[in-house]
Amino acid sequence: MNEYFDSERFIEDIPKILPQLSVTFSIVGISIFLGTILGIIVAVLRIKNIPILHQILGIYISFMRGTPLLVQMMIAFYGIPLLIWNLFQININDWSPVVFVDIAFILNEGAFLGEIFRSSILAVDSIQTEAGYSIGMTKTQTFLRIVLPQSIRMILPSYGVDIIGVFQNTSLVFTVGGVLDIMGRAKTIGTATGHTLEAYLVVAFTFVIISLILRFVFYLINEKIRYESKIKVDKRKKHIENL
Repeated sequence: MNEYFDSERFIEDIPKILPQLSVTFSIVGISIFLGTILGIIVAVLRIKNIPILHQILGIYISFMRGTPLLVQMMIAFYGIPLLIWNLFQININDWSPVVFVDIAFILNEGAFLGEIFRSSILAVDSIQTEAGYSIGMTKTQTFLRIVLPQSIRMILPSYGVDIIGVFQNTSLVFTVGGVLDIMGRAKTIGTATGHTLEAYLVVAFTFVIISLILRFVFYLINEKIRYESKIKVDKRKKHIENL
């Protein structure tokens, strides 16, 4: 059995691989933050149903949701430098490959989160919007203070699943030349030593542990929101009973 798996080699690979988690976390953080902003913008513009722009966004969403993320990363890595060169005669081939990975992830998240936000925004009762207008709020204030917070509460479970999905999808980024994340590091270790199983098992356990931690964190957040909502409902009932 030692011919195929060596526990000592497994332990030795851990400190070699884990430092590359910084690359993985960076991709996840940037793509979630900017992807969320893009998703909200896409959702709002889709709801406004602006002619031509609505159709363009529909094509964008269909493309991003209908093609594999790996293909999108390759298009970003090879296509964006060509596009920039043809349009502006600027050579960006010396940019870090991680930049193009980030762009692909951000655009992918913008499409998926855009549809999630759109459905949650439309699910907020129109009475809430009318209440905002009745107290003198502008459309922007009503959206930011009333509609958006309620929609965020509704999408939080899906949002948590999405973040875990993004984290797991980073296992693909090593295929883009020059990106050395935990998968890329495991591959280089395997190439150098001729023993790949131990390195990939380190990666597998890392993904499992962090995914479980993320699920637990979002479970606690969801439970806290449900508890606070229950308290608010109970207070309203008591207030009504006391009238």
